[in-house]
Amino acid sequence: MKKYFSLLLIIASLHLYAEEGMYPLSDIHKINLKAKGFKISAQDIYNPNGVSLVDACVNVGGCSGSFISKEGLIITNHHCAFSAVQQASSLEHDYVKNGFLARTKAEEIPAKGLTVRIIDSYRDVSKEVLSGITDSTTPEERSRIIDKNSKKIIADVEEHQQGNRASVAEMFAGKTYVLFIYKTLRDVRLVYVPPRSIGEFGGEDDNWVWPRHTGDFSFVRAYVGKDGASADYSPENIPFTPKKFFRVNPNGVEENDRVFILGYPGRTFRHETSYYLQYENDFRLRSIQQRYAWMIEQMELLGKNDPAVALKLTSRIKSLANVEKNYRGKLKGLKNLPIIQNKIAEEEELQKFIDAEEKRKAEYGGVLAGIKNVYAEMRADAPRNFILSQILGSSTLLSQANMILKFTEERQKPDPERQTAYMERNIPLLKQNTALALHNAYVPLDKIFFREIILDALHLPKNQLIMATLGIVSGADTLAAVQHFTDSIFAGTHLQDEQFIYRAMEMSPEEIKKLNDPLIEFARSLQPELSANNALSQKRSGELNRLSAKLVDVKMEWKNTAFIPDANGTLRLTFGHIRGYSPADAVYYSPISSLRGVLEKSSDQDEYNTPKKVRELFAKKVFGRYKNKKLNDLPVDILYDMDTTGGNSGSPILNANGELIGVNFDRAFEATVNDYAWNEQYSRSIGVDIRYVLWNVEKVAEADFLLKEIGVQ
Repeated sequence: MKKYFSLLLIIASLHLYAEEGMYPLSDIHKINLKAKGFKISAQDIYNPNGVSLVDACVNVGGCSGSFISKEGLIITNHHCAFSAVQQASSLEHDYVKNGFLARTKAEEIPAKGLTVRIIDSYRDVSKEVLSGITDSTTPEERSRIIDKNSKKIIADVEEHQQGNRASVAEMFAGKTYVLFIYKTLRDVRLVYVPPRSIGEFGGEDDNWVWPRHTGDFSFVRAYVGKDGASADYSPENIPFTPKKFFRVNPNGVEENDRVFILGYPGRTFRHETSYYLQYENDFRLRSIQQRYAWMIEQMELLGKNDPAVALKLTSRIKSLANVEKNYRGKLKGLKNLPIIQNKIAEEEELQKFIDAEEKRKAEYGGVLAGIKNVYAEMRADAPRNFILSQILGSSTLLSQANMILKFTEERQKPDPERQTAYMERNIPLLKQNTALALHNAYVPLDKIFFREIILDALHLPKNQLIMATLGIVSGADTLAAVQHFTDSIFAGTHLQDEQFIYRAMEMSPEEIKKLNDPLIEFARSLQPELSANNALSQKRSGELNRLSAKLVDVKMEWKNTAFIPDANGTLRLTFGHIRGYSPADAVYYSPISSLRGVLEKSSDQDEYNTPKKVRELFAKKVFGRYKNKKLNDLPVDILYDMDTTGGNSGSPILNANGELIGVNFDRAFEATVNDYAWNEQYSRSIGVDIRYVLWNVEKVAEADFLLKEIGVQ
């Protein structure tokens, strides 16, 4: 097997855009940074034997973030801290609406649900992960071996590096795997969160849209125990001292300036086949987008006349709305752009290359056909699989019922053989997630969602019916029967009680049966079909894993080059320019928005109701040192041609000297499809200009102490 580092060579083909790519740490030193306009070296960005900019980058609860002071102060997005802010809010202290500011460290409050991960080291573990796999290994066994080997590697690391967490990331499916070791900080606290009318200005109307005028930023702080080790929240904890923090440059940027991002992008799918893209377009994206749109509508109706319910549901609405609009953008992109057609044409040419040489044909001739067959199977039972994938999540309480069943079942196994979520190392997180879920649970909503998905299950094609749902209906009136069933099982359950759940987690499977809780029993009735579906999914995953590894091999041979691996939640570098674009005929968007645009959009609607103080400061043109002379105004948001995706939210935007000049938070609507294919013409990402952040801190919040802490005085 070729070494990981030789596989991840930078693409040298001149026909590719130079700015495309989310480069892993191993490739940073291969980029000609000087030619790209950088004033710093590759070692300044990543130095495995010393301190570098990478040490200032963090993963914050699935988003990205940056250390900006020696006292563990982190800047990330408002929407990344949103759930924690909502958890801390009440009708009496509505931090979601009004924002939050701690003027002393003693006033900082726990950011529930947020943890901070800092990369410590990484290494190639492909050989260890794939150990035991042969040409005769079945797809099911292949999946099990990879899972087992990965868990063993993680367990060995964590046993010898107490306090650190490890994960194995698949770089190329079935081919290359990298072990990442992280320092994880569990005590994270809110420091400064702007009012929602700043941090989420424009709401969902402006989401994924340019021009944007959103102050999507928040400050949190990481704490550790007095011994410097990671610790749960305690008033005795002290601020974490990072190895490195970013220097904040209050002068910002101008159009065409060189910029780069370090962050933790989630997933891209650029190495997938046309069969994957067609399945996404025809089934998965469409099904989820439609269901989420309906779910959002139901939640908004329930909260319309009840502020307490609206506050309880606001984080969930925001999360689903973000995905719904993203998927809508992807569907539009797949319809309007020749992404699938280009993949099909590429695969036709690749097949010709394979067939042109007998030895190559013998090795790779059936790869594309094999992938096609797997997706044909998936398409055949897609409606049923979608219901099974959504049914547990349709109800917070039902998902807790399933968690109890799985947890008590998995506890009977040796720890390395358990599903990852139920291993001993993850039990604290499991309990934390339970507490967070119950905090936002609302039974009337649970009942609406549960009833709807049961009705959908009952209307599946006859050959795809879910047996656990069939006994619900005995008469002709399906709706009435489902409503009666829903009312009865929710009335009889005890799963709203957090302590009941924790007690149940300590029970044996036999003791769980004796509880006779109706929701737990319904979850139990689903288990045979969920298990069978999971086994089928593992089989298909194993087969795709094997075929994808071969596909990468032959494509590298065909193109005589290596590829940048798809984003997978690991730290990446991307670079580009502050740059506008033309999304339609006769339309051009410049890349820096201003405070004037905020006031032009302002209205009495909640999402556009700009705070009075901001209006007054604009009227008096109080911009201070943050004024942009070309705009004769205060910059708010910036647009750039860097390659980003979900997970890059909160990533530091850095200038050519490695100084912080903004915080990434979004993409343009046309760019949502760049998870599948990047293009310089339409792939644009959006960030908040650091000048707007600092202006809000100084002029709106009057928090000069934060400016002093981050070195901007």
